[in-house]
Amino acid sequence: MHIRAGWIEGVRQVPTPFFNKRPKPLDISLIVIHCIALPPKTFNTPYVDDLFLGKLDKDAHPYFQDIYNVELSTHLFINRQGKITQYVSFLDRAWHAGRSIYKDKKECNDYGIGIELEGSDDLPYTEEQYKTLDEVIELLKKTYIDIKDNIAAHSEIAPKRKTDPGIYFDWSRYR
Repeated sequence: MHIRAGWIEGVRQVPTPFFNKRPKPLDISLIVIHCIALPPKTFNTPYVDDLFLGKLDKDAHPYFQDIYNVELSTHLFINRQGKITQYVSFLDRAWHAGRSIYKDKKECNDYGIGIELEGSDDLPYTEEQYKTLDEVIELLKKTYIDIKDNIAAHSEIAPKRKTDPGIYFDWSRYR
Protein backbone atom coordinates (compact mmCIF):
# COMPACT_ATOMS: atom_id res chain seq x y z
CA MET A 1 0.00 0.00 0.00
CA HIS A 2 1.21 3.47 -0.91
CA ILE A 3 -0.26 6.96 -0.69
CA ARG A 4 -0.04 9.37 -3.61
CA ALA A 5 -1.53 12.88 -3.37
CA GLY A 6 -3.56 11.85 -0.34
CA TRP A 7 -5.08 8.71 -1.91
CA ILE A 8 -4.16 5.08 -1.21
CA GLU A 9 -3.13 3.50 -4.47
CA GLY A 10 -4.90 0.32 -5.48
CA VAL A 11 -7.99 0.69 -3.28
CA ARG A 12 -11.53 1.44 -4.40
CA GLN A 13 -11.88 5.22 -4.72
CA VAL A 14 -15.32 6.81 -4.65
CA PRO A 15 -14.87 10.59 -4.34
CA THR A 16 -17.63 12.33 -2.42
CA PRO A 17 -18.77 15.94 -2.83
CA PHE A 18 -18.88 16.28 0.96
CA PHE A 19 -15.43 17.57 1.88
CA ASN A 20 -13.45 20.77 1.89
CA LYS A 21 -9.88 21.93 2.35
CA ARG A 22 -8.17 21.50 5.70
CA PRO A 23 -7.07 24.79 7.26
CA LYS A 24 -3.54 23.34 7.24
CA PRO A 25 -3.34 20.45 4.73
CA LEU A 26 -0.45 18.66 6.43
CA ASP A 27 -1.73 19.16 9.99
CA ILE A 28 -2.82 15.53 10.30
CA SER A 29 -2.45 14.39 13.88
CA LEU A 30 -5.43 12.19 14.78
CA ILE A 31 -7.23 9.06 13.60
CA VAL A 32 -10.90 8.76 14.57
CA ILE A 33 -12.46 5.29 14.53
CA HIS A 34 -16.17 5.11 13.68
CA CYS A 35 -18.62 2.41 12.67
CA ILE A 36 -21.51 2.39 10.23
CA ALA A 37 -24.00 -0.06 8.76
CA LEU A 38 -27.01 0.88 6.68
CA PRO A 39 -29.62 -0.03 7.68
CA PRO A 40 -28.25 -0.58 11.20
CA LYS A 41 -26.71 -4.03 11.74
CA THR A 42 -27.11 -4.82 8.03
CA PHE A 43 -23.90 -5.44 6.11
CA ASN A 44 -22.80 -5.63 2.47
CA THR A 45 -25.32 -3.12 1.13
CA PRO A 46 -24.76 -0.24 -1.32
CA TYR A 47 -26.22 2.24 1.14
CA VAL A 48 -22.97 3.42 2.75
CA ASP A 49 -21.76 4.60 -0.65
CA ASP A 50 -25.15 6.17 -1.30
CA LEU A 51 -25.04 8.08 2.00
CA PHE A 52 -21.52 9.42 1.47
CA LEU A 53 -22.38 10.41 -2.12
CA GLY A 54 -25.63 12.17 -1.22
CA LYS A 55 -27.68 9.62 -3.17
CA LEU A 56 -29.43 7.72 -0.37
CA ASP A 57 -33.03 6.88 -1.34
CA LYS A 58 -35.21 7.88 1.59
CA ASP A 59 -37.80 5.30 0.56
CA ALA A 60 -35.39 2.33 0.43
CA HIS A 61 -35.72 1.74 4.20
CA PRO A 62 -37.65 3.50 7.00
CA TYR A 63 -34.38 4.29 8.83
CA PHE A 64 -33.26 6.44 5.91
CA GLN A 65 -36.08 8.97 6.37
CA ASP A 66 -34.04 10.89 8.95
CA ILE A 67 -30.61 10.63 7.33
CA TYR A 68 -31.04 10.68 3.55
CA ASN A 69 -30.19 14.38 3.20
CA VAL A 70 -27.32 14.53 5.71
CA GLU A 71 -24.04 15.75 4.24
CA LEU A 72 -21.25 13.68 5.73
CA SER A 73 -18.21 11.75 4.66
CA THR A 74 -15.21 9.85 5.85
CA HIS A 75 -11.74 9.29 4.52
CA LEU A 76 -11.95 5.49 4.59
CA PHE A 77 -14.54 2.75 4.96
CA ILE A 78 -13.40 -0.80 5.77
CA ASN A 79 -16.04 -3.45 5.08
CA ARG A 80 -16.46 -6.75 6.95
CA GLN A 81 -14.11 -8.50 4.49
CA GLY A 82 -11.37 -5.90 5.09
CA LYS A 83 -11.78 -4.12 1.74
CA ILE A 84 -11.16 -0.36 1.70
CA THR A 85 -13.16 2.35 0.01
CA GLN A 86 -11.65 5.83 0.10
CA TYR A 87 -14.03 8.79 -0.24
CA VAL A 88 -11.80 11.77 0.61
CA SER A 89 -8.10 12.50 0.16
CA PHE A 90 -6.21 12.54 3.45
CA LEU A 91 -5.05 16.04 2.52
CA ASP A 92 -8.67 17.27 2.62
CA ARG A 93 -11.17 17.59 5.46
CA ALA A 94 -13.82 14.86 5.54
CA TRP A 95 -17.02 15.61 7.44
CA HIS A 96 -17.00 12.72 9.93
CA ALA A 97 -16.51 14.10 13.43
CA GLY A 98 -18.99 16.95 13.71
CA ARG A 99 -18.55 19.22 16.71
CA SER A 100 -15.72 17.53 18.53
CA ILE A 101 -12.69 17.93 20.76
CA TYR A 102 -9.61 15.80 21.47
CA LYS A 103 -7.02 16.69 24.11
CA ASP A 104 -8.37 20.25 24.29
CA LYS A 105 -8.06 20.74 20.51
CA LYS A 106 -11.44 21.48 18.90
CA GLU A 107 -12.86 20.59 15.49
CA CYS A 108 -11.31 17.17 14.89
CA ASN A 109 -12.25 17.22 11.18
CA ASP A 110 -9.61 19.92 10.71
CA TYR A 111 -6.71 17.64 11.70
CA GLY A 112 -8.17 14.13 11.88
CA ILE A 113 -8.57 11.19 9.55
CA GLY A 114 -11.92 9.42 9.75
CA ILE A 115 -12.03 5.64 9.38
CA GLU A 116 -15.42 3.90 9.33
CA LEU A 117 -15.60 0.19 10.07
CA GLU A 118 -18.62 -1.63 8.72
CA GLY A 119 -20.32 -2.66 11.91
CA SER A 120 -22.37 -1.74 14.90
CA ASP A 121 -21.23 -0.53 18.28
CA ASP A 122 -22.77 -3.62 19.88
CA LEU A 123 -21.28 -6.31 17.60
CA PRO A 124 -17.70 -7.61 17.23
CA TYR A 125 -15.57 -6.54 14.26
CA THR A 126 -13.88 -9.06 11.97
CA GLU A 127 -10.24 -10.10 11.97
CA GLU A 128 -10.09 -9.00 8.32
CA GLN A 129 -11.10 -5.49 9.37
CA TYR A 130 -8.44 -5.37 12.07
CA LYS A 131 -5.75 -6.60 9.67
CA THR A 132 -6.65 -3.89 7.16
CA LEU A 133 -6.87 -1.25 9.88
CA ASP A 134 -3.41 -2.30 11.12
CA GLU A 135 -1.99 -1.81 7.61
CA VAL A 136 -3.71 1.55 7.18
CA ILE A 137 -2.47 2.83 10.53
CA GLU A 138 1.10 1.81 9.70
CA LEU A 139 0.82 3.54 6.34
CA LEU A 140 -0.58 6.71 7.91
CA LYS A 141 2.12 6.62 10.56
CA LYS A 142 4.84 6.43 7.92
CA THR A 143 3.26 9.12 5.76
CA TYR A 144 1.72 11.69 8.09
CA ILE A 145 1.55 11.28 11.83
CA ASP A 146 2.98 9.82 14.97
CA ILE A 147 0.18 7.51 16.04
CA LYS A 148 1.10 7.19 19.71
CA ASP A 149 -1.88 8.37 21.78
CA ASN A 150 -3.53 9.85 18.70
CA ILE A 151 -6.18 7.25 17.88
CA ALA A 152 -9.61 8.04 19.30
CA ALA A 153 -13.09 6.64 19.24
CA HIS A 154 -15.87 8.79 17.84
CA SER A 155 -17.42 8.43 21.30
CA GLU A 156 -14.32 10.04 22.86
CA ILE A 157 -14.33 13.14 20.69
CA ALA A 158 -18.12 13.62 20.79
CA PRO A 159 -19.13 11.83 24.01
CA LYS A 160 -22.61 13.32 24.39
CA ARG A 161 -23.56 12.46 20.80
CA LYS A 162 -21.83 9.24 19.79
CA THR A 163 -21.16 5.70 21.06
CA ASP A 164 -19.10 4.22 18.24
CA PRO A 165 -17.08 2.14 17.61
CA GLY A 166 -18.52 0.55 20.77
CA ILE A 167 -17.55 -1.94 23.42
CA TYR A 168 -16.40 -4.67 21.02
CA PHE A 169 -13.67 -2.63 19.38
CA ASP A 170 -10.31 -4.13 20.45
CA TRP A 171 -8.42 -1.09 21.74
CA SER A 172 -5.64 -3.31 23.12
CA ARG A 173 -4.34 -3.57 19.53
CA TYR A 174 -3.82 0.19 19.30
CA ARG A 175 -3.16 1.51 22.79
